[in-house]
Amino acid sequence: MQWEVVIGLETHAQLSTQSKIFSGSPTRFGAEPNTQASPVDLALPGVLPVMNKGAVERAIQFGLAIGAKVAPQSIFARKNYFYPDLPKGYQISQYEIPVVQGGTVSFVLEKDGKAEMRTVQLTRAHLEEDAGKSLHEDYHGMTGIDLNRAGTPLLEIVTEPDMRSAGEAVAYAKALHSLVVWLGICDGNMQEGSFRCDANVSVRPMGQKEYGTRCEIKNLNSFRFLEEAINFEVRRQIELIEDGGKVVQETRLYDPDRKETRSMRSKEDAQDYRYFPDPDLPPLVIAQDWIERVKATMPELPGAMRERFIRDYALPEYDAAVLTQSKAMASYFEAVVTSAGKEQAKPAANWLMGDVSSTLNREGVEIAESPVKAEQLALLLQRIADGTISNKIAKEVFAGMWEAKSDKATIVDDIIESKGLKQISDSGALEKIVDEVLAANAKSVEEYRSGKEKAFNAIIGQAMKATKGKANPAQLTELLKQKLAG
Repeated sequence: MQWEVVIGLETHAQLSTQSKIFSGSPTRFGAEPNTQASPVDLALPGVLPVMNKGAVERAIQFGLAIGAKVAPQSIFARKNYFYPDLPKGYQISQYEIPVVQGGTVSFVLEKDGKAEMRTVQLTRAHLEEDAGKSLHEDYHGMTGIDLNRAGTPLLEIVTEPDMRSAGEAVAYAKALHSLVVWLGICDGNMQEGSFRCDANVSVRPMGQKEYGTRCEIKNLNSFRFLEEAINFEVRRQIELIEDGGKVVQETRLYDPDRKETRSMRSKEDAQDYRYFPDPDLPPLVIAQDWIERVKATMPELPGAMRERFIRDYALPEYDAAVLTQSKAMASYFEAVVTSAGKEQAKPAANWLMGDVSSTLNREGVEIAESPVKAEQLALLLQRIADGTISNKIAKEVFAGMWEAKSDKATIVDDIIESKGLKQISDSGALEKIVDEVLAANAKSVEEYRSGKEKAFNAIIGQAMKATKGKANPAQLTELLKQKLAG
């Protein structure tokens, strides 16, 4: 039987406020346990929550960025459940009327060697507070409770069940991560829990309209774990059904050491949480003039920048989409083009998507920490354009620049000079080399002249070898064709 995978994601993005959502306690990571928990966070008798304006403004920014409706009035509710790290016995969240409604996130999906644009519909994004944390280690067999995270502001972003593979879910999650970091509303630090995903996974026979029974995999804090967890869960559900069993709706955890999901608890439905409006918090009213003020402070959005790159730099849609996946990469690209000139936009895009990205990935470095500065890469492109070096030699120069980790603006020319990499463009010198190569490869010359076009590549290869790769390729090709036609 052919199976279709159905995936929806719920993502918790920690908002970048200095204080918590309903109290003045700091949100700084790494403090000693329970040193950042105020009476409000501890739920001491008589305390009242006060809304953090900065958290609301970050939610408005997100709503505007995804083309969603920002609700003019939304309601906070109490989500009731009992857990040791939830001192109130309920979590303040939003249920029936969230602050952000609808919207879309678009991204590039690489599949079978092809790239295509995908769009995922969002259901909602709502504000809520985080719970504390149970600590199970180094407590002599006991569990400790750290309430430093209690009350930390979160924006929970919920998708429709639009994704059909783990790869698509990861591509969406990366695009969402990039967007919230781009906006500055979340630092995106997954190791510190600032960006966490819950994956709702189900399978159904191909062609069936009804959804299968879903399982939710909680608190996935890396893109690799997200992909591994979904792939395992898909296999588990298909094997279970094909063996005659039934998928049970439940919440599961992912064990990265064993690379498997395991049952955590039966999945609750909304009625289990007994939602009701929080009597301590009035409705959140967002007037249009407030939205306009927030809009005026926002940076250029990825979609708008993508269209500008296509329009101003004549880039293909794919190139523009890749370069605007992160603000740092887009800024680096524009810095290269500003220094090298608009005519170098496409070569700059090729280098950033090729050698630069592959080196960054191999070294585990972000573009902002690249030892090759944008102005240095711009000079490298100029040296290719003016014929000083070939594209092939430029790769060797780039490797030298990366290794040198120099801030010198002239590092490109220094490496070309010190390693003797300057391209041979002198027609007299090239002609002498060509004559020697043709004399030494008489068989290939004869084959070419008898109609075997492939023999030309062999002759070119020998000529490049004779010049140690330093011949101007275009000039060498033209000269060889002239000689062979004579």
